[in-house]
Amino acid sequence: MLVRTLLVISAFAAGALAISLPQLSLGGEVDTYADWTWTDCGDLSYAVEIQSIEVSPDPPVPGQNLTVAVTGTTRMPIEDGAYADVTVKLGLIQLLKRRFDVCEEAANANVTIQCPVEPGDYQLSHTVALPREIPKAKFGVQVRGVTQDDEDMVCLDIVMNFLSKRS
Repeated sequence: MLVRTLLVISAFAAGALAISLPQLSLGGEVDTYADWTWTDCGDLSYAVEIQSIEVSPDPPVPGQNLTVAVTGTTRMPIEDGAYADVTVKLGLIQLLKRRFDVCEEAANANVTIQCPVEPGDYQLSHTVALPREIPKAKFGVQVRGVTQDDEDMVCLDIVMNFLSKRS
């Protein structure tokens, strides 16, 4: 259930990032909360640049809804055929790796932005239910996306730390 939730969050982020997104400091850590962080690991050649990712509540709390808001810029059109590979790890152990069709995920999540997406600035928000049974552990999530033309689309690293007493 936890892995599925992390995948849902990551898929939403990947979809949102692929079909939305502005900018901040490329390649640098943007958010430095003790319980979760994210890093845009792309560069100016990537189709999507992430400006911000905010979660509410912050930090995420097992058993509660989590709202993820993403802001960013797309530099080139995102169309059917774009995908994101999402890997969830616990330390060095890979728990799961899954490929998501970005346009399909956007349609399934019923978000306001749908493919094809033209270049521009976008904002998205989506809420998911976190299970109560999330183990006290630190999870790493890697999102690597590719456009329908096999160009680099998005690179995102997320760390969700449920070891904290605040979680």
